[in-house]
Amino acid sequence: MPGVAQMQKSEPETGAALLDTEPPTMLYVVKQLELAVRARLDELLKPMNITVLQYTALTVLARRDGVSSAELARNSFVTAQTMGEMVTNLESKGMVARRADASNRRRMHIDLTDAGRQLLARCDAGVRELEQHMLGGLSDEQRHGLRENLIQCRRALDGS
Repeated sequence: MPGVAQMQKSEPETGAALLDTEPPTMLYVVKQLELAVRARLDELLKPMNITVLQYTALTVLARRDGVSSAELARNSFVTAQTMGEMVTNLESKGMVARRADASNRRRMHIDLTDAGRQLLARCDAGVRELEQHMLGGLSDEQRHGLRENLIQCRRALDGS
């Protein structure tokens, strides 16, 4: 029977060998994909003088204009405080406009401006090209399945 010192020495070697043969976890793969996409989007959007987070917020508004800052923050995956700063910045660039709610003057709605729509239109081709490149090795059926599976994973974490 090996002593404690021998067991401690052999465990990391065994564990390391075992880890080398196991596939990475799904969470690791998803995070690696997120980082790769983020890096490519950063490169793509930099000449447009817009960040990935700002781009995300603008795309949310393009799909659902007139949301509150809190709702925009939730749908853009940032905190309310970060979104407040981002909306101020985007408003100063003329990309969004705030307007008071007719029934509750304290509640502000955020709208995408024509300049914001034009900026998104200039970004669209590059973003579509990036997505096509990422999915290039997948069939239409695989793409659909991947989208559905990712949506299901998100729902599982949201508790929906």
